[in-house]
Amino acid sequence: MNNKEQQILKIIKYTPSTFILISSIIVTLFLYFENKKTFLKEKEEIEKKYILENKAIAQDEVNRVYDFIKHLQKTTENELKESIKNRVYEAHTIATAIYDKYKDEKSKEEILDIIKTTLNDFRYNQGRGYFFIDNIKGEKVLQPPNKALEGKSLLDYKDANGYQFMHSIVKTIADKTERYDQYYWENPNSKVNNSRKISFYKYFEPFNVAIGSGEYVEEFEKQIQKKALDFIKLVHYGKSGYIFIINYDGVYLNHIRPEYIGKNAIENNDTVNIQKVISDLIQISKNGEGFYSYTQNKKPDTNLPTQKISFVKGLNDWGWMIGTGFYEDEINETIKKREQELNEKFDTYVKNIFILSIFLTLILLFISKYISNFFTNKFNEYKKELNKQQNILYQQSKMASMGEMIGNIAHQWRQPLSTITTASTGILLEKEFGLLKDETLKDSLNKINNSAQYLSNTIDDFRNFFNPEKIKNHFLISTILKKTLDLLSAQFNSQNIEIIKNIEEIEMNSYENELIQAFINILNNARDELKNKDIKQKLIFISVSKNENQAIIKIKDNAGGITKENINKIFEPYFTTKHKSQGTGIGLYMTEEIIVRHLKGSIKAKNKEFSYENSSYVGAEFTIKIPL
Repeated sequence: MNNKEQQILKIIKYTPSTFILISSIIVTLFLYFENKKTFLKEKEEIEKKYILENKAIAQDEVNRVYDFIKHLQKTTENELKESIKNRVYEAHTIATAIYDKYKDEKSKEEILDIIKTTLNDFRYNQGRGYFFIDNIKGEKVLQPPNKALEGKSLLDYKDANGYQFMHSIVKTIADKTERYDQYYWENPNSKVNNSRKISFYKYFEPFNVAIGSGEYVEEFEKQIQKKALDFIKLVHYGKSGYIFIINYDGVYLNHIRPEYIGKNAIENNDTVNIQKVISDLIQISKNGEGFYSYTQNKKPDTNLPTQKISFVKGLNDWGWMIGTGFYEDEINETIKKREQELNEKFDTYVKNIFILSIFLTLILLFISKYISNFFTNKFNEYKKELNKQQNILYQQSKMASMGEMIGNIAHQWRQPLSTITTASTGILLEKEFGLLKDETLKDSLNKINNSAQYLSNTIDDFRNFFNPEKIKNHFLISTILKKTLDLLSAQFNSQNIEIIKNIEEIEMNSYENELIQAFINILNNARDELKNKDIKQKLIFISVSKNENQAIIKIKDNAGGITKENINKIFEPYFTTKHKSQGTGIGLYMTEEIIVRHLKGSIKAKNKEFSYENSSYVGAEFTIKIPL
């Protein structure tokens, strides 16, 4: 039994058991890593879910505050407008009452002076609010904060934005109606000319003038901002959520830490790389809204540095950044809890799988042992039958070439038989005529003896070749090749095939007859191919060399090579390109069996281009390697 067969038996015996054990290990490991994979995936999903949920919460909280401020601005502005309108209506009522009281007693100029005197001293909204009167010519009739403007026309006056608001007042008088207006005017409290003001004008018919009043937006916004900040201070959510407000100058207007309020964020140094963080957050706010991740130096409930993600939104008309955020460390508690649940589940899972794996493994090992023994017996039976069939094929291969061998022997015997016949006839004739000499007799008898020895050796070679016994013995490869060529010489000579040899003297211990059979099969194939070729010089090259512990035998011809579609099939059983009457297709198959299975060697065939005596050829080359 060779190594490959022993390996096959080992595979049959041990593969099922090994497969079962490995499968159990793989399943257990698979479940383990699947659990780890599931945990990591869930961890990632928890992180994503936590971040997404908290981002949504942060965004909602900021939007809620933003919407509250916008609502506050709108409602307070409406209230302010209504308040200004009511004030003007009060002044209009007062002026009407004065006019009605004195219209029959005093001149219009006197009545107007009384109205101006009465309204001049009225103040409201901490002194910011006052009444003014303008006429159809665009002249200031009453201007309490700046008496120097009274009597002067402001038709050509433009505010900071180029707006000529006096034209709107004149139009209100001309239309005998009332209206709201916005423009820039000097704030008497701050002495700033570019203070935006909301005003209301109402037509006063007795004097064809408009009575008006207004409020400065900056003063109004301060009140709204205070209301907004008072509300924002009360906003808290979750574990440590709060709203922070920073203006575009970087000053905190609201924070959970009261000591931060009124100070610049850089001064508070609340984050790592504070200048970049504040600059980036302000820029995001100016552009609209967005998320930003940074490290806060002190988390409110732990005072430890913590990674934070904040959402900020810009309130550009006030120059405010409204923001809130959440801390990434809070996710660890959720992950830790989930990890514990998964580990407990996995431990139970592994324990059950382990018990089940042991139970199934024992059952399957028993079954596999029975199956492996069954297949081992079947394999041994098959091996015996296969060896028997191979021996039959081997003998069939020899018998297939017997006809050729007999022809070769007949051809080889012609010359020695002719020599024997000629020598014996010559002796007989010379004896009859009394001419026979001792020297002639001796020479003729030697020829007869040599020819008989040659015939005997030929018979021995033929008999040895067809001997079915397989016995290892020592021999020279050159001797085996000589015997092979002697058996085939007649047919090679008849086809004018020239043998070119380059043979080293290499001794080996192997099966002589089987090696001869392999050589005959290869040489006969070369002969058959050359016989069908119409070429001037028919050549077969045989080389024998030694490489370390291997004998390398190469046999090639110049018959044109093997076709691409057939070169990988030539060692298959019953494959032949010849007619059924000329070939069985087992010659090269048996050659491979002999070389590979019996002699433990290798054989390969390829097409090769080569040159010989200045001529180029293509032919098939067989390379045989046999261990020594």
